[in-house]
Amino acid sequence: MSGEHKLALAASPSPQAQEAANELRRRYEWVSPGEAELMVALGGDGFLLQTLHTMLDRHRALPVFGMNLGTVGFLMNEWSPDLLENRLLAAKTIKVAPLRMEAVTIEGEKMSLAAINEVSLLRETRQTAWIEVSVDDRVVLAELVADGVLVATPAGSTAYNFSAHGPILPLESNLVALTPISPFRPRRWRGAILRDNTRIRFRVLDPVKRPVSAVADQREVRDVASVDVTVDRSNTLTLLFDPEHALDDRIAMEQFAI
Repeated sequence: MSGEHKLALAASPSPQAQEAANELRRRYEWVSPGEAELMVALGGDGFLLQTLHTMLDRHRALPVFGMNLGTVGFLMNEWSPDLLENRLLAAKTIKVAPLRMEAVTIEGEKMSLAAINEVSLLRETRQTAWIEVSVDDRVVLAELVADGVLVATPAGSTAYNFSAHGPILPLESNLVALTPISPFRPRRWRGAILRDNTRIRFRVLDPVKRPVSAVADQREVRDVASVDVTVDRSNTLTLLFDPEHALDDRIAMEQFAI
C-alpha cells in the first residue's frame, strides 16, 4: 500500500482483469513481487490459486488480497478501484495451510506438489479405480472401488469436495475431508473427517490395468502407484478479505445454501 506497504499487482489475461489492472496502475504505486510486502490479484478463483501456487514455488508467500474479475469469485473480494489503501488496512486475515502430495508413479518417478483446495485421485479409463486407503499407517479401507477419492482442506471443502457430496469444513477447524468420488464399493461409505495432522496414504491396487492419476489442484501426475497426503504447515498462506466478505463466514453460510 502506497505509504504503508509495498504492493505488487497480478492480473489474469482476461480483458476485464487487464482493464482493471490498468486502472489500478494509474491510481497507485506498485513494485515487483520480489520487493513487495502484499499482493493484489485480479481475476477469478482459478487465477488466485495460480498466484498462490506461484508464490509457493518461489518460496515467498506474500499476503494476497484478491478482487473478483472472474465468474464465481468465492475466494475473492468485490472489485473496486476506490479506497484500496483503506480496504487493505481494514482487511481480515485468514491463514490457509496447503496440502502436500507425495506421488510415486508405476515407473518409480517421485513428484511432490502442493494443493490449496484438494488432492484428487481419478481413474484414467472407463474401468473403476481400486484403491487401498491408510490413515497414519493403518489400513482403513482395504479396497475402495470408485471413480476416485479426494482429500480437501477447509478452504477447498466447498469446491470439488462439496460436488462429490463431501462435508463443508469450518475454516479454522484443523480438519480435512476424505471423500470418495462415485463409490461402488463399499456402497455405504460416504467419507471421513480427519484431523489435519493425519497422514493419508493411497495405494493403487491394479495400477496397470486400472490406471489412476493424482491431481493437486490443477496439476496432474498420471499413472500413480501410491500417493501420500499431509497438511504442510511450513508453507502457510495468508489471504486478506474485506470484513463483510470474510472467507470463514462464506464457508459457514454455504452449509445453509439451497
